[in-house]
Amino acid sequence: MHPLDYFKFCPHCASAEFIIETPSSKKCKNCGFEYFKSPSPGVAVFITDSQNRLLVVKRAKEPATGTWDLPGGFVEIGEKAEEGAIREVMEETGLDIAVDNYLFSIPNRYMFSGMDVRPLDLFFRAHLLGKKEVHLDLTENSALEWVEISKLNPQDFGLPSIKIAVAEFLKL
Repeated sequence: MHPLDYFKFCPHCASAEFIIETPSSKKCKNCGFEYFKSPSPGVAVFITDSQNRLLVVKRAKEPATGTWDLPGGFVEIGEKAEEGAIREVMEETGLDIAVDNYLFSIPNRYMFSGMDVRPLDLFFRAHLLGKKEVHLDLTENSALEWVEISKLNPQDFGLPSIKIAVAEFLKL
């Protein structure tokens, strides 16, 4: 189901004449209100160490529970993507990072809370700062591991964009 199909009534006037105007918008034929559904920006971070290892986490919740992932999440309103990457890594792992550079973006798609979610995932490379004591948020991830980059297998990662990103990262 397209994300716009979940919204049946105009949020401004409650009219049922809320119809798809473009592939990313619905417009109310009653009051003229137009709603745009843009992809939500997500961030994921490739954190490497001096031993040529990548930090990976195991997902503790859907989608893709029990598969490997990169630390990351959604960018908050008013936050720069780099700030979101730093915040998400801190929240999930307790680790402080510095973003080195933006790598690439990949559209993603998965079901969450019964809804077809379509984020645009932005990928960054980063390194650790200061202390390296892990405080894993077990509501987000069930494990954290440093994996030798030469032993990474994109198929071990559960989310579609992360599989593609890991494969791209291995080409860098």
